[in-house]
Amino acid sequence: MNGLPNHNLLGASGCFLEAIDHLMLFAKTDVTILIEGETGTGKELAARAAHEFSDRQGKPFIPVNCGALPEALAESELFGCERGAYTDAKQARRGLVMEANNGTLFLDEVEAMPPRVQVALLRFLQDRSFRPVGSTITHSCDVRVIAATNMPLEHLAKNSGFRYDLIFRLKALSVRLPPLRERGEDVLILAKVLLRRFSKQYAIPEPAISIETESWFKRYHWPGNVRELENILLRGLFLSEGGVLHIPSPESCMHDHEDNSIKLDLHFSDAKAAAIARFELHYLTNVLHQAEGNVTQAARISGTERSAFRKLLRRHNLSADSYRLKT
Repeated sequence: MNGLPNHNLLGASGCFLEAIDHLMLFAKTDVTILIEGETGTGKELAARAAHEFSDRQGKPFIPVNCGALPEALAESELFGCERGAYTDAKQARRGLVMEANNGTLFLDEVEAMPPRVQVALLRFLQDRSFRPVGSTITHSCDVRVIAATNMPLEHLAKNSGFRYDLIFRLKALSVRLPPLRERGEDVLILAKVLLRRFSKQYAIPEPAISIETESWFKRYHWPGNVRELENILLRGLFLSEGGVLHIPSPESCMHDHEDNSIKLDLHFSDAKAAAIARFELHYLTNVLHQAEGNVTQAARISGTERSAFRKLLRRHNLSADSYRLKT
């Protein structure tokens, strides 16, 4: 077993170990790191590991989900505000940047950061100084920034206006965490370690993994990566019978209910509409699965407006809530 077991970063594949080696090298510097990887690949775990292996160990580690920050309040959440800076600013408040002083600020889903805040972050990365919203006084603090994204920032810069100069600052050092489908036998290594951990946690005898399930684990695409594996194992543990873990393939379940044949008895326009509807349903369910039910992220992945994406969900009677992974 290789990787960083104490930080739940486990695996033996070459691409994974190379990423971890780079992460550990970069951790010993004080330079900004960008961690790239799909949803569920362990970006926050990697950021915490980099913090723990740095000289800032024992200092604050402040995680921020940029996608969850209200756009109107994002700048004040990060950099603080003065009393009266906006309607609800009843008192001065220091932001998350100052909370992370002497430690590490982890900016997850940095691709969702509003343009105005991108400017403020760029200024902070340049000289570690900032002004709280509504203030004329410049503050300084000693913070190491680690950012993470599940989307290519260069693509966003071309198509959505993400600042190129901010990309250069964030990507001073970068690490790509490979998706589970690229990690070969790692899926079985992880499955056995996680199953043993869950069995102990919930006081359930550890079941053996059936040969059919092992085979499916290696074939499955894993759009939700390690996080999806965790949830599938957890559900399978509670449903296991006879000391064996059997997990039916979602792919086969989906295909069992999917009619891909062309209806030759329909008018061309009707057959075309039916085919488009089947495609939309298949596409939407896969995007929701990948985004773990986050409609904003799913819309971003699909390249559609959030309102248009929600309209498609209503058309197909899909609920985003049912795609949120629960642990």
